[in-house]
Amino acid sequence: MSVLQSVAPYLERERANYYVPRIRETTHRGESEWDIYSRLLKDRIVFIGTEIDDFVANSVVAQFLFLESEDPDKDIQVYINSPGGIVTAGLAIVDTMNYIHCPVSTMCIGQASSMGAVLLAVGEKGGRYALPHARIMIHQPLGGAHGQATDIEIQAREIKKVKDRLIELLSGATGQKVKRVASDIERDFYLTAVEAKEYGLIDEVLTKDRKPKKAND
Repeated sequence: MSVLQSVAPYLERERANYYVPRIRETTHRGESEWDIYSRLLKDRIVFIGTEIDDFVANSVVAQFLFLESEDPDKDIQVYINSPGGIVTAGLAIVDTMNYIHCPVSTMCIGQASSMGAVLLAVGEKGGRYALPHARIMIHQPLGGAHGQATDIEIQAREIKKVKDRLIELLSGATGQKVKRVASDIERDFYLTAVEAKEYGLIDEVLTKDRKPKKAND
């Protein structure tokens, strides 16, 4: 089984929800058939188009590692249309983006909310984009505590640690002061693409006439 086929379980799950287009290519080796996501991966494009859970994170991390093994100096482009998801799953993607040598540019299409917005913001500086009607939303991590009092205290401390780490990530990515980010994420904080650029979450709002630059240009 090829490395590109490693995304097959993820794609099978997605097929249960909607149709995944397949395309055919004819090369000197003959005719090949691809699902659209594997074909995009061939061009070093990773698509995050669902909620971010451990399954999705593992798939994205595997794609990053494969693309780095193919060429550690060549850009990876990540397209994001996600409502967010599990914080630890998102942080696994963030850590891998920082771990690999490939510059990782990010692009918001539709929405990048919660952890989706964090992934958008931590892309390669100068290579973070959004389309004109994209919406970005940041907020504090959601969580609930239950059990005996000591368990609730432990869970509350952990949520506070996660919140502080997300604030640090967003502050570092945007250039905003920690105090401002902490205040902004107390409630759902929505931004248009233009507002996201002003805030520092992205570097450019793309239109038909403004194509993205390579992150290492």
